[in-house]
Amino acid sequence: MEKWIWQKKGWPEFIWQAELLLPLVSKARLEQGKLLAKIGGVGFELSREASAVVMTEEAIKTSEIEGEILNRDSVRSSVAKHLGLPTFGLPEPSRAVDGLVDILVDATQNYNKSLTAERLKSWQAALFPTGRSGLFQIETGQWRSSKEPMQVVSGGLGHHKVHFEAVPGPEVEKEMKQFLAWWELSYGGEDGLVRAGIAHFYFVTIHPFEDGNGRLARAITDMALAQDEKLPTRFYSLSSQIMKERKDYYAILERCQRGDLDITAWLGWFLGCYTRAINGALKLVAKVLAKATFWQHFGHVSLNERQLKVINLLLNSGVGGFEGGLTTRKYVSIAKTSRATAFREIEDLVEKGLLVQNPGKGRSTSYDLNWEARLD
Repeated sequence: MEKWIWQKKGWPEFIWQAELLLPLVSKARLEQGKLLAKIGGVGFELSREASAVVMTEEAIKTSEIEGEILNRDSVRSSVAKHLGLPTFGLPEPSRAVDGLVDILVDATQNYNKSLTAERLKSWQAALFPTGRSGLFQIETGQWRSSKEPMQVVSGGLGHHKVHFEAVPGPEVEKEMKQFLAWWELSYGGEDGLVRAGIAHFYFVTIHPFEDGNGRLARAITDMALAQDEKLPTRFYSLSSQIMKERKDYYAILERCQRGDLDITAWLGWFLGCYTRAINGALKLVAKVLAKATFWQHFGHVSLNERQLKVINLLLNSGVGGFEGGLTTRKYVSIAKTSRATAFREIEDLVEKGLLVQNPGKGRSTSYDLNWEARLD
């Protein structure tokens, strides 16, 4: 019985209803243009800082989708090292974190290089430098070869549900040759955003490795998007948006992997997710710009390490993002200092113009950054 899409006659000749996708592509292109225009005006250093923030989020979220929680400071350290940014005060990243960041950098900065079987195998090996996934020894740096079914399941023993069963191991090499041939032939022949969506679905449906397929599918998607934009730097994190919509992501994948060769529903969801990721990035870029212009105004002001920590936390929260404002109690907690010191240092920041008091007196006294000063 033909239960899965890869068992259907005509696989992998996907079809989709272009007239339904055209409005979604147009909307995605509009938002993409807004983001690239905004980034184009920020200068090299600011764009590099924005890229570092995005890549850190991408690494953390692409792992979180698979249930793996990475240490943020370790990821920031690896990203900073790869992008030539300062790593002072950050821990040495683990081999696995460095491997993941290596993949993200290679996929985007080297988007114009061929995607080969050897390159994909090296990416998968970089995800598992010890040859283990959790407690289990796995095949690394090679296609999945076991004749046992590769299944995506949920639920306990005896009550599990099979959400998907991938192409049998002995057929993976043939399927990947077809995938890589399609990748080369489709470049420039399909709309770049649609092609990125197809690549994601196609790769994750083959599921060519014993582990790491989701993270590699998202890296391949980033590579396709970099080829579309002809930019080696990412300014939005698709994985962050997928993580926010993870339930829908898995549901639409399962629905289409159980369906026929018409993947219009998947591509429609993908284009919408991409557009929402771009909208989120516009907010991120605005935050980076606000932070930079704030320091352009106050860069000459002498502050101690505690004050710098608090100010940067407020800047990272964005306008109105630090709920309830900064109070003496919160300052004590953030800066790990006494109440007397916190009160004195807040007063100093007010006198120097970095903080302004919010409306309200007495026990409700709180402060916010002097956001208006960045407009002077």
